[in-house]
Amino acid sequence: MNFLRESKKILVLSCSIYCVLKILFSFHIVSEYIQQIILFTCVMVITSLGLNVIYGYTGQFSLGHAAFYGIGAYTAAYVSKVFGIEGTVSFMPILIMSGVVSGCIGYIIGIPILRLRDDFLAIATLGFGTLVRVFFDNSDRFVNILGGSRGFVGIPKLTNLEVTFFCTILLILVTRNIIFSRYGLFWRSIKDDELAAASIGIHTTAMKLMAFSYGCFLAGVGGALYSHLYTFLHPSNFDILKSIDFLIIVIVGGMGSITGTIYASIIWVGFIEGLRIVLPVEILDLRWVFIPIMLIVLMMWKPFGLIAPGQRR
Repeated sequence: MNFLRESKKILVLSCSIYCVLKILFSFHIVSEYIQQIILFTCVMVITSLGLNVIYGYTGQFSLGHAAFYGIGAYTAAYVSKVFGIEGTVSFMPILIMSGVVSGCIGYIIGIPILRLRDDFLAIATLGFGTLVRVFFDNSDRFVNILGGSRGFVGIPKLTNLEVTFFCTILLILVTRNIIFSRYGLFWRSIKDDELAAASIGIHTTAMKLMAFSYGCFLAGVGGALYSHLYTFLHPSNFDILKSIDFLIIVIVGGMGSITGTIYASIIWVGFIEGLRIVLPVEILDLRWVFIPIMLIVLMMWKPFGLIAPGQRR
């Protein structure tokens, strides 16, 4: 009953937030740039939530999350451009397909590399992420429409408030239900002690593959929304630095906390884009000095993340 009550509270709060955003967007109270930042924040929430499932709940240290984010982005962009998709309704199957493609590739890649642990797994996923970025850089040799190192252009702008917001809320609720199911319990058990989890009959390999695939699915959906928000893709958007962004959000928010991931995504995007607005163009690069300072202060103030371990949901 408590679980249902909390889910209803989330839905009521979500509807209230949507109404406020709809008013702000419809009456142009905020600029188009601010609207774009708000939508991008939702994209970061979805994608970071995927890494939280992989690392925060299951304990699999992945540094290649941006690769699956990019796979989803390029898949959605390619399909929508080839088939001339222009409507929101037609965009929904593309979102699902992009997530499925990323999830399936994550499953295939996960079969060999999830045998590794800790730093070794991080290096393996980092290698895969580099491989994907290099493929995107040279993709025009295989499919000319992908643009290669010049970038993918001409993507229709299909990401709007309704699609992004309700997709975010839906995936948060689905993820929350999984986390509080027996599968989520298995994931947390594996993170705490994989050997002990295996000793009581948990199929740790299958559970890790499931978590990894689902996290990659969320990254693929986030990438699809991103590609149709900015209507341009470049391989540099999906390098190791982007994976680090997702990792920072998960750690700052609190590993194993959905609420923390949401808060950290808002703070991270808001701080970076806020500095872009506030700082003069001449000293804009100084934001890369302020950002580490912010992270140091946050980690000193909240060493376990914004949401403490005993309060995580």
